[in-house]
Amino acid sequence: MYFKKHLIIKLAAIVFPLLFSSMVCGQSGPGRPAYLDPAQPLEKRVEDLLGRMTLAEKIGQMNMPTVSGPGFGKSIPEKMDGARRFAEGTKDEGIGPAGGFFALPANILHKGPRQQAEFLNELQKIATGKTRLKIPLLETEEGTHGFLSPGATIFPEGLAIGSTWDMDLVREIYSVAAKEARAVGIHQLCTLVVEPNRDPRLGRNEEGYSEDPFLCAAIAESIVKGMQGEDLAAPDKAVSVLCHYPGQGQPVSGLERGAMEISERMLREVFLPPFAAGIRRSGALGVMATYPAMDGVPVHASKKILTDILREELGFKGLVLSEGAGISSLIYEGLAPTQKEAGELALKAGVDVGIWYEPAYMQSLIENVAEGRVSPELIDRAVRRILTQKFRLGLFENPFADLGRAVKIINSSEHRSLALRVAREGIVLLKNENNLLPLKKNLKKIAVVGPLADHPQNQLGDYTSGVLLQDIVTVLEGIKEKVSPSTEVVYVKGCEVIGEDLNELAEAREAADRADVAVVVLGEGEDNKGERKYTTDGEAFDIASLDLTGLQQDLIRAVYETGTPTVLVLLNGRPLSIRWCAEHVPAILEPWKCGEEGGRAVAEVLFGDVNPSGRLPVTVPRHVGQLPVYYNYKKSKKYWIENAWGKAYVDLSPEPLYEFGYGLSYTKFEYSDLEIVPQATGPSGNIRIRLDVRNVGEREGKEVVQLYLNDPISTVSTPVKELKGFRKIALGPGEKKTVEFTLTPDHLSLLDRHLERLVEPGTFEVMIGSSSKDIRLRGSFEIRD
Repeated sequence: MYFKKHLIIKLAAIVFPLLFSSMVCGQSGPGRPAYLDPAQPLEKRVEDLLGRMTLAEKIGQMNMPTVSGPGFGKSIPEKMDGARRFAEGTKDEGIGPAGGFFALPANILHKGPRQQAEFLNELQKIATGKTRLKIPLLETEEGTHGFLSPGATIFPEGLAIGSTWDMDLVREIYSVAAKEARAVGIHQLCTLVVEPNRDPRLGRNEEGYSEDPFLCAAIAESIVKGMQGEDLAAPDKAVSVLCHYPGQGQPVSGLERGAMEISERMLREVFLPPFAAGIRRSGALGVMATYPAMDGVPVHASKKILTDILREELGFKGLVLSEGAGISSLIYEGLAPTQKEAGELALKAGVDVGIWYEPAYMQSLIENVAEGRVSPELIDRAVRRILTQKFRLGLFENPFADLGRAVKIINSSEHRSLALRVAREGIVLLKNENNLLPLKKNLKKIAVVGPLADHPQNQLGDYTSGVLLQDIVTVLEGIKEKVSPSTEVVYVKGCEVIGEDLNELAEAREAADRADVAVVVLGEGEDNKGERKYTTDGEAFDIASLDLTGLQQDLIRAVYETGTPTVLVLLNGRPLSIRWCAEHVPAILEPWKCGEEGGRAVAEVLFGDVNPSGRLPVTVPRHVGQLPVYYNYKKSKKYWIENAWGKAYVDLSPEPLYEFGYGLSYTKFEYSDLEIVPQATGPSGNIRIRLDVRNVGEREGKEVVQLYLNDPISTVSTPVKELKGFRKIALGPGEKKTVEFTLTPDHLSLLDRHLERLVEPGTFEVMIGSSSKDIRLRGSFEIRD
């Protein structure tokens, strides 16, 4: 009986749609089908193709899996063969040709752009030549800080990009990422992580850009504009998949995939703004659902989040991808006992595409349809969105990559130059006591010390290939390039990032003692064993402490105690609580994970060829016990700090080590002549703000002018200050520029007690300065009924 029952289910699921498809094809008349005719409207092409498809073919389209798991074999040749058979629809019984694949270049195509383009073209030839309906594949890859593929340009990672505060630069980065991806045959890039970083213990902090929703929103908008452009079918544009909707940056205990125990107010005030900006302002056509549960419901099963908010409120028109094994989150969260029930919940919630090789969207989904648990209309809804994306990209007309173009474009000299420029702009000068920096290039001897001074992989951050085909300029190499031929550069590793297997503190002390200056490069990453389990940051590598790991604190202390002028360079993916260093070490640079040209950029700043202009996009805490420590806290915290008998903590200052927006320069800037016009307006009016900034130093520099607002009296509690505008400007010595901002009702609005957005009457305080703490000008205006 069991065999007969399941045979009937499979026949019903496969044969009946075939008969219907044959009737539809018969009705289409002679000549080319409408879906293959580019002259037809997109909607007509989609519906024509959808009407011809069997259930098996529809289920195939909903699967765009990674081949990294065991379902495709163990070796790369096995995985490549499995991908071929899945593309053809011959790998799994009852599953039609694949909709596409996820992360093929990163996982199996390690020989460079020619091999990548050749294999992706081979898969497209299978899809368009060996399948019944000739539907091209939709290929997706990671694009956190550049196209993730061996040989592709590796830009500085999230926090370094956020530190640039330069939205034109952000657009250029992701325009290049799209150009390189599309050159080899990739059509969608996942841009991790656009939601705010609210807990630095989370390993994925290095992928994010800022703790602030306004800055993240500006970055998200710029990413989509750079990546998607005006014509998605162009050979240099790709779909921007915003990750991870609607956020995961404040999980319980700072642990990966932990539930986001936040209110709906916090969801809407903090985490949704970047997605709203990327979707409403720039038209993002992809999101990846996040792992965590919110308000007790895992996002992969939340119709409220994936459909009601995303599609109905934000107007999203693109594809929702699952996370890697994200549908399985419904099992370990206890919402579903098996993949079968999990797939049903995910599809009903609004997940269109499965990127993991798991039964939820394969055989189990066919059974769900046959048993009436999932309606055919829900399958059609997802497949309609997938086909629409493929038509938008022009894949039915041009699914193939140009091999010559791929080789020419990937990691070109122009793209490497952009990576260098981003690294320069993202370096934050945290301390420069007695103007130790910039250093002279003709010093007699420089000691370069530390486990990260000459470790290419640790300079790059996560979501980069383990196979490096291009040159990576380390800090040690950058310094050697910059100094005079007569300068001796001595290198001592000193210790590992983790553990005590290597102890060269005595050697480091001796090298520093004999040098004119010591440059110590510390931070986060993996040790030289190269095993991911030893990594201190990145996805799935969370930490309980924000202090330096291993013997790094002992190493910097040993060098400092020689009395040799010491510069600390931090290569890290999260803010670190470097209390001792901040107090003792005279000069500190924060380049973050600074990309393939990062070492050259660090050297340019150290020796004064570049004036540092990065500003912190996050707050740097003194201690992990301060968390959460973001700058835009509510007024109750301010009250307690100011009224707790002179101290908020018994054992520690409540102030951060370095505040949001902070960063030094080799020159000085003065602010003056603040104008606010009009002084009063109604709820729908605009406020224009003008001020002057002058470079009063002796060299050219860049300043990030930051505008903050405070709403002192309101019907709900609001933050002490919120970023509402910023401009990065270049000024020569003595030069003055006028900076202008326009505040609209969007900038002034809040969510009232009913979570409805409105502008309330009252007085608003304007604060303009060089950081969230260093406020240079103050003013106010009034909103009247």
